[in-house]
Amino acid sequence: MELLQKWNDRDISWLQFNGRVLEEAAGPEVPLLERINFLAIYSSNLDEFYRVRMPVIKAIGKLEADTRLPVMEEVKELINRQQQRFGAILQEQIIPALRLEKIHLVYHEPIPEGIRATLNAYFFDVLAAYIVLIPLDAEKPAFLENNKLYMLVHLEQHGKGCNYIINIPSDKVPRFLHTSCDGITYVLFIEDIIRIYLDIIFKNAIVKGAYNIKITRDAELNLRDEYAGDIAVKIEEEIQKRDFGLATRLLYPPDLPPALLHTLIDTYGLQGANTTSGGYYHNLKDFFSFPVKPPFLLYPPEPPFSMIPEVASLFDHIAENDFIVHTPYASYDAVLRFFNEAAMRPEVAEVYTTMYRVARDSRIANALIAAARNGKKVTAFVELKARFDEENNIRWAKTMKAAGVKIIYSIPGLKVHAKVALVRVSHQGRLKDYGLFSTGNFNESSARVYTDYILFTARPVLLRELELLFIFLAKRRKPAPEEHGIFNTLLVAQFNLQREFIHRIDTEIMHSREGRKAGITIKLNNLEEEVMIAKLYEASCAGVTVNLIVRGICRIVPGVENLSERIKVKRIVDRYLEHGRIFLFENNGDPQIFLGSADWMNRNLYRRIEVCFPILDPALKNELMTILQMQWEDTAAAVWIGEDARNIPSSGNKNDFRSQREIYLYLKEKYGK
Repeated sequence: MELLQKWNDRDISWLQFNGRVLEEAAGPEVPLLERINFLAIYSSNLDEFYRVRMPVIKAIGKLEADTRLPVMEEVKELINRQQQRFGAILQEQIIPALRLEKIHLVYHEPIPEGIRATLNAYFFDVLAAYIVLIPLDAEKPAFLENNKLYMLVHLEQHGKGCNYIINIPSDKVPRFLHTSCDGITYVLFIEDIIRIYLDIIFKNAIVKGAYNIKITRDAELNLRDEYAGDIAVKIEEEIQKRDFGLATRLLYPPDLPPALLHTLIDTYGLQGANTTSGGYYHNLKDFFSFPVKPPFLLYPPEPPFSMIPEVASLFDHIAENDFIVHTPYASYDAVLRFFNEAAMRPEVAEVYTTMYRVARDSRIANALIAAARNGKKVTAFVELKARFDEENNIRWAKTMKAAGVKIIYSIPGLKVHAKVALVRVSHQGRLKDYGLFSTGNFNESSARVYTDYILFTARPVLLRELELLFIFLAKRRKPAPEEHGIFNTLLVAQFNLQREFIHRIDTEIMHSREGRKAGITIKLNNLEEEVMIAKLYEASCAGVTVNLIVRGICRIVPGVENLSERIKVKRIVDRYLEHGRIFLFENNGDPQIFLGSADWMNRNLYRRIEVCFPILDPALKNELMTILQMQWEDTAAAVWIGEDARNIPSSGNKNDFRSQREIYLYLKEKYGK
């Protein structure tokens, strides 16, 4: 097999994942309004792909013209197929199903006369305040912002043609208006309301056509690793420029005349962008805010349950035994209480934490502020380079710093993606440590929808090394070669993480070759890095069974003779976003389990500080193995990933075993109160 055939393309693989998200919108067993939500997720994901990955694909294509050009064509073809599928799901399945529930989404069709009075009032009282007219033939055309909605209007005025751009103010008012008439709830796009009044907006002209358009722009920040100034100031400057990046995509409706398209491209210099004929509406990620939400059309409630007993001190409870909080099935309150008690209890001396994506109204950040004001030594490492969260992280960092929290900013050349916290409590004249190790961000908002694992522990063997990590982070530099051996129990990227994972795969290879029990089961968000994939191929060839659950990018090619015969890969897309990472090594019947923040991608292994941590409690090992087995047995929300990166249904019966539901019931029975 040729080398290039050993790896699926990362962008094609990611698009296949997004296609799997799209198929949830087509699932008749998924509640109707949740299907609309999956359309929004697909659309939001695709926008980010054009902002982040398309510039990279183009740049690589210029360097590797012979190899990357076919990928670009395949990317375009796959996106076009998915967009057609998107339109078919929306128009042929979801809109008719909504109408059966007396919810009428008005979609590229005449607006009922019975609601015209409501629309008239809404246009003149609300929308008209935001309408801006932009002549297309102005000497200096106004800048069209990233992912904003516009309407290109073609007019006949004084016997000649002219063109205007109108902004659609969906960033100022809700995208949808809903109103009721004769027992039917109508939901309208605001651009359709504006369209009705074009004859009034352009009073002395004849409207010949109106077409919705959108431009997506490159989102990369121009940050130099060697930048020596105040990185917060530098990032703030670059954020202001982000929405003014080069255009990567122009979306326009199928009925836009070619001559108008060329005028638009020439006027705004869009020759380098992908010009894509989409549907009649863009920014359908706005379906997140679909305004009509009867509960019976949503997922049935799964109230999170508490995993800790009623105790006077959470720290005393942690001292007794390790435990894991499984979000979103279990309440996130244990994490909030950890930080709140650290702020409130007088015996707490020091608090340390990393912060990657801070919640907008973060109770954790507020607890750190309270801790500092209560006289405790509080240190927070805030990663300012967390894409699309830079501005919010800077805001919180400044607020915490003003309150007395010691803020450590990003390390040049590295992102700190680890999710860890350490609290030091004065106990009988000595400091006793308590820690959190998480697979996901310390973010109470995402904890409602991300499946993650948070380990609470007082084990010195883990917390001594966690203290070493915080000491290193305070230096704000890459580790020197002589520092690579300072961790023995924790696996930390830039120090020992890749080396230790390779060692454990080698151990499974040795066990298999010597006839002992061997096996590897890994759950990741993304699997891209070729060294690790090659090691899994080696394990397969040595007789090791390798089971992988990979949500997103998956470059490994499973099931190929003499390469990956013993490798199988599943993908789960369901009610919650699968986010927790688990690494299970059979180890001849004495299984080793690690959880952590690290995917196996180039960025995670080579350009980030990541932490993976061992599960040392036997009962927690068994709990995680049970959960992992449930996910492997999923036939309702899981698909197989084929050797060409495609999604292959795992069962013809979509009402088969659904792991997320079963995990909730399992944990609730075990811990719920």
